[in-house]
Amino acid sequence: MDPVLIVVFGLLGMFVLIALHVPVGVAMAATGLICYGLMEGDMVRAFSILKTEAASNLSSLDLAVIPLFLLMGGFATAAGMSGDLYRLAQALLGHMRGGLALATIGACAGFGAVSGSSIATAATMTRVALPEMLARGYSPKLAAGSIAGGGSLGMLIPPSILMVLYAVLTEQSVLTMFAAAVVPGVIAVAYYMIAIAVYVRIYPQSAPILPRSGWAERRQATRKGWRVVTLAALVSGGIYGGIFTVTEAAAVGAGVAFLFYLIGGHVARASLTEVLSDTAGTTAMLFVIIIGASTMSYFVTISGAPGQLVAWIQAQELPGLLVIAILALMFIVIGSVFDTTAGMVITLPFVYPLVIGLGYDPVWWGLIMIVLIETGMITPPIGLNVFVLHGMARELPLATIFRGVVPFIIADILRLATLILFPGLVLWLPQKLGFASYF
Repeated sequence: MDPVLIVVFGLLGMFVLIALHVPVGVAMAATGLICYGLMEGDMVRAFSILKTEAASNLSSLDLAVIPLFLLMGGFATAAGMSGDLYRLAQALLGHMRGGLALATIGACAGFGAVSGSSIATAATMTRVALPEMLARGYSPKLAAGSIAGGGSLGMLIPPSILMVLYAVLTEQSVLTMFAAAVVPGVIAVAYYMIAIAVYVRIYPQSAPILPRSGWAERRQATRKGWRVVTLAALVSGGIYGGIFTVTEAAAVGAGVAFLFYLIGGHVARASLTEVLSDTAGTTAMLFVIIIGASTMSYFVTISGAPGQLVAWIQAQELPGLLVIAILALMFIVIGSVFDTTAGMVITLPFVYPLVIGLGYDPVWWGLIMIVLIETGMITPPIGLNVFVLHGMARELPLATIFRGVVPFIIADILRLATLILFPGLVLWLPQKLGFASYF
């Protein structure tokens, strides 16, 4: 059978398995093994590839950062740092119209720099920020929208687990990916804050003006919020300052977060067990996906299908920006339906060669793809962050949350257009720091 036909039937079979609730990593590994065995006529050799890919990924130093960053985020949450960070942002911005929503965006960005997960950021801020905003007269739409939108920053603000996976699967530098995300992260926060400012100007009743916090209250909030600021500065400063490698920074961050957990009076056997078990479970799940994706990618590459796809696209002589626009629509839909990790690894064997074949930079595309998936997390009809928020705050109807995220979706589209039209915004900092190796 033609290898391309095997790839097509294999993809259909993989989606059937996923629809039957087979774990994504297992579905990808099974597809890769069976299709490679059919193509080569040797199932024994196919299983040897699974062994090789598993050993390679489990021994990867780059992937060692995943459990360490997960531990750092877990201990930071257990130590109550998210609440301290939100109260600090509230003391500084709460007196402005829409100030609590602005504080939520700032706190989401700060906590994203510690947790590295959009879902964790959205869930944490739902517990911390939603009651505060509703109790002070904020409209449910604005409150829910700012949490769902701000929560998506968790995967964009370094350190990001999704960036680590992209870097490993495409053989890019993790450090370069983190550096490239800094400017887009700042732009994301700025656009979200502008969206809130415009919204509350149009609908002033949605966000009452609150009394300005006194200097004593601000000093107290600063004293309580120093831990998360210190942790984020230590990890990020250590990485970009050349003091730590990414793996070392992850280890230092996990250790410091554990110390804050110990000295903060939050120690409890149940919470410690929960942090460790959540980290182990999430790490295992991610490694199953990575091994499955590597197995699938090996088969797809050997089949030659990506090269034929690139050649066909190039033969159509479509403008590069049109191809990127089509991919953008596809990824927004994927992000609204699939888990973020699954959405990336399933498409990577086909999309990555296509984008690189069109002459685009792999680091730039990695950031664009993450922004697209991030937008999908708040896009109807599913939007994972929306359902996380709804699951934790059943009193808010889904329709209310989806109406609340509309300004943030508009901000995401404008941000995406900015990064596509001006790729230097993504590539400038890695070049300045000397991290970039491909431009």
